[in-house]
Amino acid sequence: MTRTMEWAARGDHMRGIPRKMVIMAVGAFAKAVANFLNTTRVHNADKLINLVRSRPPGVPLITVSNHMSTLDDPVMWGFKGFPISDSNLARWALAAEDICFKNPLLTYFFRTGKCIPITRGGGIYQEHMNEALERLSDGEWVFTSNALPLFDVMIGWFCCPVSTETLLHTFPEGKVSQEDAPIRRLKWGTASLIVRSPVTPIVLPIVHRGFEEVMPESFLFGRRPPFPLCNKSINIVIGEPMEFNLPKMTQMAISMSRNLHNPTRGWPVLSPSGLDEAAQRCLYTSISEQIHTSMESLRSLSKKLSGAKSLNSGQVEE
Repeated sequence: MTRTMEWAARGDHMRGIPRKMVIMAVGAFAKAVANFLNTTRVHNADKLINLVRSRPPGVPLITVSNHMSTLDDPVMWGFKGFPISDSNLARWALAAEDICFKNPLLTYFFRTGKCIPITRGGGIYQEHMNEALERLSDGEWVFTSNALPLFDVMIGWFCCPVSTETLLHTFPEGKVSQEDAPIRRLKWGTASLIVRSPVTPIVLPIVHRGFEEVMPESFLFGRRPPFPLCNKSINIVIGEPMEFNLPKMTQMAISMSRNLHNPTRGWPVLSPSGLDEAAQRCLYTSISEQIHTSMESLRSLSKKLSGAKSLNSGQVEE
């Protein structure tokens, strides 16, 4: 399978100028929405900033968060002190191919903005997931999401998840949910990237509240507003890095899968661990459940903090 306009996503494309222009423009918009049009408070911001700016050489970063609106990304990175306009530190994102890459102009825009096209329903072993793994192999930051319908090119950016070291951010719930409800069951895409990455990534959970008010799904005639709403309160809670004992979890998955007889989808056997499809399902489920538990704890903390007038020490208020 040919990768969609992969040349535009390269850092040396036209000396990196298109990438810098796109990321700086989107970064300026995100800061305006987060800081000037609304009030944003961030708990544990230094943890994220430090991981973005300085990690052990070659170690990738995956951030995961709930998905409250089509504005979550990039506005959640627009808080004070975060280097959102630095194209070298910007995250890579997984974006819906049928939405963000449906014509050459949009494709070029999202590709220069460090987005990787993903076919929804194409499974975790589609070709562009291998591209995401390559970015993780470079030690970068990666972010995944399923995109939603666009209003225009700039609003389209908000639908997508989007480094010297690689950074990846994902919305493991897979779609927007604006209900004040527990985190939904997570998709396996994030877990598969963690397992298949040559270097085990640092995984940082994040939960936020307030974007559902800035960009409600049903506002005018059952549709989203054409522009972000103002004078809203956004609260972002950043957790602690998660560690996964993959060798031990792999052995447990192999043991648990021996008596399973679920229908198969033809997944390849993973090397060097030799995980067959049944064992992979068990392993991906276990990892996803750990991430879910962490995110649900952050959601409870977020509810407490959102009702407070100010946040505790170590948080950034804007």
